[in-house]
Order: sequence, then structure tokens, then C-alpha cells
Amino acid sequence: MNVLVINCGSSSLKYQLIDSETEAVLAKGLCERIGLDGRLVYQKAGCDKEITEVAMPTHKQAIQLVLDALVNPATGAIASLAEVGAVGHRLVHGAEKFTSSALVTDEMLAVVEECNDLAPLHNPANLIGVNACKELMPNVPMVAVYDTAFHQTMPSKAYLYGIPYEYYEKYRVRRYGFHGTSHSFVSKETADFLGMDYNNSKIIVAHLGNGASISAVLNGKCVDTSMGLTPLEGLIMGTRSGDIDPSIIEYIAKKENLDIAGVMNVLNKKSGVLGLSGISSDFRDLEDGHFAGDAHCTEVLEIFSYRVAKYIGAYVAAMNGVDAISFTAGVGENGPIVREMVLKYLGYLGIELDEEANNKRGFNNVISTADSKVKVCVIPTNEELAIARETVAIVGK
Repeated sequence: MNVLVINCGSSSLKYQLIDSETEAVLAKGLCERIGLDGRLVYQKAGCDKEITEVAMPTHKQAIQLVLDALVNPATGAIASLAEVGAVGHRLVHGAEKFTSSALVTDEMLAVVEECNDLAPLHNPANLIGVNACKELMPNVPMVAVYDTAFHQTMPSKAYLYGIPYEYYEKYRVRRYGFHGTSHSFVSKETADFLGMDYNNSKIIVAHLGNGASISAVLNGKCVDTSMGLTPLEGLIMGTRSGDIDPSIIEYIAKKENLDIAGVMNVLNKKSGVLGLSGISSDFRDLEDGHFAGDAHCTEVLEIFSYRVAKYIGAYVAAMNGVDAISFTAGVGENGPIVREMVLKYLGYLGIELDEEANNKRGFNNVISTADSKVKVCVIPTNEELAIARETVAIVGK
């Protein structure tokens, strides 16, 4: 069965058409600048990338352009849309209402809409994509795969905050966690790659990118994760502050004459490595500065790596041990200097870094030495494939 995977944002959408039998990507691309001038990027497997500047005032028109590209007689990946057996959609927030992927129904979408205030930048855009696909492909089954679902196995001791319990009862204020599709995929892939029993294992996944989070996966279930009610909590990220003293919000508001929205804008969009460095939110720019001898770039990378190492240490304690640590996502997969900086704090675990292996990229790889007491891996994430697998599991083959 061919599965169309859709990841819809407010002004863009990413897509892949995947053969679920072989798990080969038949075509992929993205639509950018939806609602503005519009750009379609399309690439059939084995062919060059095609870029078309074309108006797409709405997401419905963007998705129509994707469908047209997929069945284009010259470069299409399939002969007709009848070859699309199902559509898998990424939805960011399912709150406590969805603990696993689910078939899209009108009732389900209504429940998801109730979660919009927990993810105001993501959920509404995700729903737009779902509704557009439903309108254009009314007879094709669709599945929602939630970023928060994998973390719903956390116990209350991990997800409750030290605030009045009534806020949890009334508003469901708690830790939810994000990047769940990636954490699920990478933790399973780690166990398979190392020949471990996933249901009898202790795995820490470090999803490090512009958005970054860490999870503790005990016997195949997430027991803790670094992001919270929103993706702002946890690690320092590209533009997000991560963990701070909450009193900083009031302090900055008074000093800078900002309201809550203004301070939250600073914490979400002007902080992180961008705010610390004053240079860039892109870790590659900081790595370039580090290798060019810029001491401040090195300092920012150290600050980030130190936070990562502290979370890993905390999750070793949470699981009373660890069998494997896996780095993934843009920085985790492609940042050997960050991995080295993180692992230098973890020598107490008996970890020894294989420097030659650490400088390789693009495939599943063990970067710890053969006699290291804890296996350390680089495992490229593949959220689209994970969504396709979840979709097949729901609708059948």
C-alpha cells in the first residue's frame, strides 16, 4: 500500500509518498509560502528535484498541487490517486485524549480542536491539512499520528508540576512532551540495531535539533521527557530558552516594559543559542565559529552540551541505569563536536568515545568503543516512515 504522509504547518507542508511494503520513498517534497506567492518542491525517487513557483492561496490548493505532481504523466510517482491507500497526518498535540495514533473522524477532529490552546501555532495548521485532504480525497482513510502520544506512558510523578493540583484537574496543566514520533522510532531502531530486547531495555534518546528534547525509554515505554506543557521547557534550543527560573518572566517584563506576550516572544523566538550567541540559531554557524577559534561560539556550544549531559544524567537516575544512548535529529546526527562535548561529562558511566566513528554520519552507527560499558549510537530519525508505519497499523495492509 502507498501511504501519503502529510506534515502541515501554518504556511508550509512537507509530504512523502511511501510504499509501505518496501518502505521506499516514491516521491517527496514540500510546499512553501502558502497564502503568499507559493513554491512547490517535488522530487520523484531517482530524479532531480523540481521547483515550481505557483500560487497557492490556501492549503487546499497546495495539497491539490501535490496530488497533481504525484500523478503527472511525465514525472509522477503513481498513475492515479487510486494508488494512494491511506494518508498519515502529523498532529502535534493530542493532550491526554489520545494515547496512540487514531483513525481520523469528525468526532476526533472536534476533540483535537479542543486542544488548540495547548499548541496554538501547530494544531490549527495541522487540522487545516487534514480537512483539505479529506475534501480532496474523501474516500481515502486518514490517520492522525500525535507528537504527544508516545509520552502518555509517563507516570504522574514525571508529568505533574509543583503547582496547585486544581490546575491539572481543571485545565490539564502537566508535562506532555513532544517529538514523540521521533523518540518512538529512534528508541525502537536503537534496540533493533544493537540486538536488544526493546521490552527489556533502558534507552535514552537525545533528539537534538533547532528544537531539542530528551526522553527516557524504559522497557519500550517513555517514563520521562524534557519538553513540558509546551515545547518551551527543557533544553536550550535554537531560539527557545528551555528551563529558566519562572521569576525571570516578571523581572524582564518590568525591566523591558513588556507584557506576558512580549516576554513569551523573547523566550520562544529570541533566546536559546540565538540569544546566547547573538549570531545565529543554526548550530552549524556556531560550529564554524568554534573551529575558527571564536571562544564565544565554543562557550555557547558548551552551555548547550552541558544541559544535554545533565538531562541524560537525570534520566539515568530515573531508570536506575542505562543500556544505550542515541543521538538523533539535525545536530544529534551531524554534530560530532556537540556529541563529544556531551559525552565528556558521562565518563562515570564507563562511556568511551570512538573518535573516528564519531566523525562519520548518515547511517546507524555506534560511536562508543567496544569496551564502553554503555553503548552510544547515532541513529538518524525518520518521522515520515514512522507515521507511515503507524498509518498501516491502523488501516491495515
